[in-house]
Amino acid sequence: MSGCLPSNPWITDDTQFWDLNAKLVEIPTKMRVERWAINFSELIRDPKGRQSFQYFLKKEFSGENLGFWEACEDLKYGDQSKVKEKAEEIYKLFLAPGARRWINIDGKTMDITVKGLKHPHRYVLDAAQTHIYMLMKKDSYARYLKSPIYKEMLAKAIEPQETTKKSSSLLFMRRHLRSSPSPVILRQLEEEAKAREAANTVDITQVMSKLDRRSQLKKELPPK
Repeated sequence: MSGCLPSNPWITDDTQFWDLNAKLVEIPTKMRVERWAINFSELIRDPKGRQSFQYFLKKEFSGENLGFWEACEDLKYGDQSKVKEKAEEIYKLFLAPGARRWINIDGKTMDITVKGLKHPHRYVLDAAQTHIYMLMKKDSYARYLKSPIYKEMLAKAIEPQETTKKSSSLLFMRRHLRSSPSPVILRQLEEEAKAREAANTVDITQVMSKLDRRSQLKKELPPK
């Protein structure tokens, strides 16, 4: 049986949630690692997942692909005043002939990218970034999930245990609910009782018999 999640850090002093879900925590939770297998976006958008994936890519001698993708993200969401400078650095490092971390993209995408770099902006590398993203998704991602790197990460992942403090709080809440029913529940029970009473079938024979007896008694009584 798996453990319960840590207490809500917004309403308690328990910081376990923050500790277990830190961006680059040494050992992530099992739930977090399992999410990486849902789709490629879950993996690459998680800093810890991306770190693990980068380690795998380096072993396959293709770490430049993720490095390029991260550089494009930095260009898109970084300082506007440094866009031109960063775009030139990315081109020299990943795209220029003989680049130290050269990436393999098709000729059409390269032409679009080179033309765009003449007037650089935040999204000038989108075509090349999308090409590399799809390459990693269709090729490297499936192998990563089958690799010892991912399997070992999943095996070591933490399953948070319910804290004593949380257990006591839940027990108190359950007792309180049993001893003090909600007004909504009481009102609902009352309505159900009325409905059952109204739904009972009336025995017309018994009613007529009672009326006949009352009428006969009135006739037998002496006049006042």
